Amino acid sequence: MRRYRGPVFRLAVSILGQEFAPEAEDVRGEAKFGSWIYRIAFNQALNVKARVRFRAPHVSDEALSTRASQDRGPDDRLQDQRRQRAVLACVGELPEVYQSALRLHYWLGASMSEIAVMLDAPENTVKSYLHRARRLLHARLTERGFDAR
Repeated sequence: MRRYRGPVFRLAVSILGQEFAPEAEDVRGEAKFGSWIYRIAFNQALNVKARVRFRAPHVSDEALSTRASQDRGPDDRLQDQRRQRAVLACVGELPEVYQSALRLHYWLGASMSEIAVMLDAPENTVKSYLHRARRLLHARLTERGFDAR
């Protein structure tokens, strides 16, 4: 169980989002086999996400986006906050597997091989998931009036 504790937690956070990290702790379960535990964690995280979807996150989007430099003006900070909220909203509209791949790779720093094991998919499939997720995310952000950075 100790061997899979970290990867299972990262998988759960990739599905739930970092604002629901405490709930991700509940997803770990008591399983003992690698791919089996990842599938259990994936399904459990989806169940928790469905239950907590209407609840406010533990940390607000504003608290997560207060990284702006003090040199920036209020207009720039406001635009950054709007873009961050739009990115989070657009990611939330993607299919679950794309959301997980994006969160695992970009927010949690998992490698392609780690993501492949966690999602029980070949590495090339994970690369396809990321490619399609980025393309969809770009299109949705463009629709909302945000340029591609």
